[in-house]
Amino acid sequence: MLLHFPLVPVLALAVALPGMALAAPAAISASHDSLEQRIKACTACHAPKERHDAFFPRIAGKPAGYLYNQLLNFREGRRQYPMMNYMVEHLPDDYLREIADYFAAQHPAPPPAQPSSAGTTALARGKQLVLHGDAGKKIPACIACHGQQLAGVAPAIPGLLGLPRDYINAQLGAWKNGIRRAHAPDCMAQVAQRLSDADVGAVSAWLGTQAASADARPAASIALPLPLHCGGVPGSSAQVAP
Repeated sequence: MLLHFPLVPVLALAVALPGMALAAPAAISASHDSLEQRIKACTACHAPKERHDAFFPRIAGKPAGYLYNQLLNFREGRRQYPMMNYMVEHLPDDYLREIADYFAAQHPAPPPAQPSSAGTTALARGKQLVLHGDAGKKIPACIACHGQQLAGVAPAIPGLLGLPRDYINAQLGAWKNGIRRAHAPDCMAQVAQRLSDADVGAVSAWLGTQAASADARPAASIALPLPLHCGGVPGSSAQVAP
């Protein structure tokens, strides 16, 4: 079943504990000037310990360019989540890059695979879409962009393993509904529009059953051009039939 969370982000650096907020460097006192102290509002929700829910995805180890793009999306209104929009609305680009670099350098142990109640047919369909796509529906394989190991690709494509199943489901639903947006052209919005609700559930279910390797890291490169032109990914230009 396709979940719809109109306020849930892909990268929710997010619902901070009451009274906590990201502060710009100039606003930090000398006794609270380490980056770890500044971003406690982030780690309050995006802690290394997995929550396995739709709201708090793992951000540690994601490519820095991807994390930076998401912070920009929240600051510039392409993604809507009130606490995130509030937390970053006055932060300068350099500070957002510093935050992105910090989380990109963290590599906690990956979470275990999630059990799934999806049937064998749904899981087979999810595996098909992730590894091979669906040429008839012009859906590229997930691995064509997110890497053969689904660990992401530097500098700007995120990994897909280790994310809560419900989170993946919700984000694909947000793209389908036009709630989530990215730098134009928004390739994920195009892909999501071609997925049926059953396809979304199948992809999220199969990805949830896959465990990430402990030493998985974003790939350094991937074959270009990508199947679709993605505005947030350098060098992704492709001529794609409508």
